[in-house]
Amino acid sequence: MTTTTPIATAPLGTGGPLVGVQGLGCMGMSFAYGPTDATEARATLERALDLGVTLFDTADLYGMGENEKFLAPFLAAHRDEVTIATKFGLSFDPERPAERPIRNDPAYIRSAVEASLRRLGTDVIDLYYMHRYTPEVPLEDSVGTMAELVTEGKVRHLGLSEVTGAELRTAHAIHPIAALQSEWSLFSRDVERTAVPAAKDLGVAFVPYSPLGRGFLTGAFADASTDLGDDDFRRGQPRFNGENAAANRALLDPIREVARAHDATLGQIALAWVQQQARRRDMTVIPIPGTRRRTRIEENTAATRITLGDDELAALDAIGPRVAGDRYPDMNFSQAGRE
Repeated sequence: MTTTTPIATAPLGTGGPLVGVQGLGCMGMSFAYGPTDATEARATLERALDLGVTLFDTADLYGMGENEKFLAPFLAAHRDEVTIATKFGLSFDPERPAERPIRNDPAYIRSAVEASLRRLGTDVIDLYYMHRYTPEVPLEDSVGTMAELVTEGKVRHLGLSEVTGAELRTAHAIHPIAALQSEWSLFSRDVERTAVPAAKDLGVAFVPYSPLGRGFLTGAFADASTDLGDDDFRRGQPRFNGENAAANRALLDPIREVARAHDATLGQIALAWVQQQARRRDMTVIPIPGTRRRTRIEENTAATRITLGDDELAALDAIGPRVAGDRYPDMNFSQAGRE
């Protein structure tokens, strides 16, 4: 199932801009998923915009700033048409690339935003996320500094990533939060405990990252340890390797059954389930599946038009509790360790 019709729009949080109901995660265009065809990736950005995708997501971490630089020419050519989102908070040191210390202190935030503005080649960031939160720095200090960036005109809207519902409520009281970005998919349901209800109550848009389970839900690979290259970070994620991967492959069967009924791909059904959370929960949900190919962006956006029936939703809902393995080797990297 594919389409060339532009997708619908939705507000990015209370008072936020209208964006396409599906965004584009740009990380893989220059980071984490192995070699990239830069020419095809740039064509994918243009095709996404043609199809109504207007929220483009990056971070200073991705490729140690290279992903932001990659997006700069596209942003310059379409500045008034797109909403650019980037993030700070996971610091990097070229001498120690495996380490990701969390930095939320005001001085770091200020240095990070200036660096992102330079790399993106813009004078304002539309949506600026705290990539990860550490309780060592009070939200009054971190979100307070982010609020100052809005006042100064360097940032338009604020976002958080991987926070609990209580943390979102505290932050929102300091300054309105437009979007919460956390992993949410058929395989990752923990955000439904507190983060999703808080976002709904506050009018915060929920932006699910990895709605396709980092490609596993599409059937693109069976076991990261044998199917993916040494430089692919999914080889380090527990649920995609060994016995966990074998157990999780069996969970794709209900997705295949629903896909056959809709003449759709596995990925489209997995995405449709996430997209349909907006109607099910009466809130804004804007997933950001990542891709670097035009054919895939056409496939992904077509999923916004698939409507799943109640029985199909129930069958897909049953997958989550059966998933084997954690999302990360160290789950303190997510909000789950603070619930």
